[in-house]
Amino acid sequence: MEADPRAKLKEWLSAGKARLEPLSFPQRELWEASAVPPGDASNNICCFLDIRGPLTPSMCTGALGQVIKRHDVLRTTFLPGKERPLQVVRAEAEPALSFRELPSSACRDDQLAGEMSEFFARPIDLLRGPLYRIEMLKRGPDHHTLALAIHHSIADGWTLSNFVHDFTTGCLVVWQQAGNDMSRLKGVRLALNPLEMTYGQWAAAERAQWTPDALRDHGDYWRRRLEGSGLLFRDRGALRPAPLANWRTEIGGALADPLRALAKDKGATLFSTLLAAFRVALFRWAGATDVVVGTPVAGRGKTAVREAMGYFSGNVPLRGQIDPARPFADTLAELHRGVVEDFARTMPFAELVAALGGPGPGRHPVYDVRFAVQNHPFPDIDIPGISSRLEMVSTGTARFDIGCEITEDGRKLELVWLHRTDVLTRPEVAELDRIFQGVIGEIGRNSSTCPASMNI
Repeated sequence: MEADPRAKLKEWLSAGKARLEPLSFPQRELWEASAVPPGDASNNICCFLDIRGPLTPSMCTGALGQVIKRHDVLRTTFLPGKERPLQVVRAEAEPALSFRELPSSACRDDQLAGEMSEFFARPIDLLRGPLYRIEMLKRGPDHHTLALAIHHSIADGWTLSNFVHDFTTGCLVVWQQAGNDMSRLKGVRLALNPLEMTYGQWAAAERAQWTPDALRDHGDYWRRRLEGSGLLFRDRGALRPAPLANWRTEIGGALADPLRALAKDKGATLFSTLLAAFRVALFRWAGATDVVVGTPVAGRGKTAVREAMGYFSGNVPLRGQIDPARPFADTLAELHRGVVEDFARTMPFAELVAALGGPGPGRHPVYDVRFAVQNHPFPDIDIPGISSRLEMVSTGTARFDIGCEITEDGRKLELVWLHRTDVLTRPEVAELDRIFQGVIGEIGRNSSTCPASMNI
C-alpha cells in the first residue's frame, strides 16, 4: 500500500482488485495467543534455497510471478480492525525480488548466514507488505542462492516445500516460454495449474466446521486435561526480547535403531517413544515430573490443500507425568495413549487458549517447551539443468523457552536444539542433550529400567 493505505484499499475494493477476509484460525494464534507480537522478527520463517542452473534475474522474476499468481497468501496483507485484523487479499501483485552479486570473500556456505543476518532479522511490514522478502545472490556461474524471509502468518514448514516445487517449476515455465528446447524434460511438470483449494477457501471451510458447540466441547476437554499444569520455567516474569540460539547434534543409528525396535515392539509410534524419552530426560535434568510439551501438527488433513502455501499448522499441548519408580515400558504405554487422545482432540490453538482463560501479557500460553519430529517434505529438486537444496535458518526471538526438533535422516536422527539465551546457557542445553541421548541408550538396552535408576 502507498502513503494513504486506507484510501488505496477503498479504491481496490471498489474496483474488485482486492477482497477482505477474516483471519484464519492459525493466524489468530499470532495475534491472540502468542507471547510475542505479530510484527516481531521471530515470526519470520527464513531459509536459503541454493540453486544450480542457468538462471537469470528475469527468469527468477518471471518464476516468482507464476508462484504469486497461484497462491493467494503471497498477495495478502493485514488491516487492523475493531476486534481483530482482517486479511487484504489482492487479485494481483508484482514480484518482490532483489538481486546482488556476492563478493568472492562471502560466497562460502558458512558465510551466508552472517551475510544475510540483517536481511532475516528485519521485521516485515504487515500493513503494506509484501509478507515475504527474497534476495537472489549470485555466487558464481550458474550458481545462485535465494534468501527467503516469509512471515509466519502466511507460511509454515510445509509451505517452504511447496514454494521450492513451484518456484522451480516456474523457472521451467519461463524457460519454455522463451523458446528453449524442453524435450529432455519428459515427465517433468511444466505448468503451475490453479490450486484445488486455496488458503482462503480452506480457512473459510475451517471457520464453518468449528461451530460454537464443537469449540465448547473441545474446550471442556482441554480444561480438564490441563487442570493444575504449569510451565517448566514457571518462576520467570514476562518475556523480554532475547536472541534465539540453536545448535545441531545427532543420535546415531546405533542408538536410534533399538529405539525404533522398541516402539514397534510396544505398539507405539517413534514420536511417542522419543517424546517419552524426552520427558524422562527433563525429569533427570530439571526434576520435572509433570510437564506440558507443545508440538506442531501439519493441519493439512485435506488432500486438496497439500500443494497450497499458507499457515495451516497448529499446536497441540501434550501433558504427561513421569513416575520415577515406574518401568519405562509402562510409562511409554500410558504416555502413548495420552498422545493419541490429545491429537484426536486437536482444536484451533487460539480457541484452546481462550478456553483456558488466555495468557498474561507477554507470557507463554499453555507451554514453554516445544518438541517436534519433523515429517513435512523438504525436497532437494534434481531435474535436468536445475537442482536445488533448501536449508532452514533460525532467527529472531523464541516463542518458547526451549525446543527440540528431530528429523529422520536415514538411520540417524538429526537434533536441533533451540533455546532463549536469557533463560538457558549453551552448557545447560548441552547437558540436557547428553542426558536425552543417555536415556535413549538406556531404554534401548532395557525398557524395564526406571527413570530414577537409569545409569546416565
